[in-house]
Amino acid sequence: MNAQDILTTSPVIPVIAIDNPDTAVDLAAALVAGGIRTLEITLRTPFGLEAIRQIKRELPEAVVGAGTVINAEQLKAVEDAGAAFAISPGIHQQFIQTASTSSIPLIPGIATPGELMLALEYGIDTLKLFPAEVVGGIQMLKALYGPFPQAKFCPTGGITPASAAEYLNLPNVLCVGGSWLTPKEAVAKCDWHTITRLAAEAAALGRSVSPV
Repeated sequence: MNAQDILTTSPVIPVIAIDNPDTAVDLAAALVAGGIRTLEITLRTPFGLEAIRQIKRELPEAVVGAGTVINAEQLKAVEDAGAAFAISPGIHQQFIQTASTSSIPLIPGIATPGELMLALEYGIDTLKLFPAEVVGGIQMLKALYGPFPQAKFCPTGGITPASAAEYLNLPNVLCVGGSWLTPKEAVAKCDWHTITRLAAEAAALGRSVSPV
């Protein structure tokens, strides 16, 4: 799958930090049951790579990728773990050159027009706007659309269920990233019913978006 196919599989991509690897598959299954198939497992905890391996093995219907990938070594590690994609919080020339030889798509984070121009120079037109709300959110995306209509985004950072639909109605937004689908308390209690309900509500956002 290419980057745009990945980001259009689900209207919301949950940003998941795995604190207990024993719950990784059950958590992913609860999200998939609610209609959210694309999952971003971050490398913010020591269990990210193992979680990717487990979910890849046990839930082939999930499109599982890695988030918070910040260097070439991590990119190679998540590729070896079976990730379908990698998401980085930022971009720089050396990293993007390395990504050009990877077998999986890198979706880099950008926060400025200059960073976007760098990505486009290397043929990457599918990106994460991060941290979205801090750098202007919806207004920033509207401003970028004029000079860069070819660029498509997954804005992440500060987005809520209340604001997600407005983001999704923008012509240059494919999906949004959010952590609200996996609240820590629900995960700690293995409350998969709540996770599935939140996933179903998020999946419904895609059906409620008005045609542009």
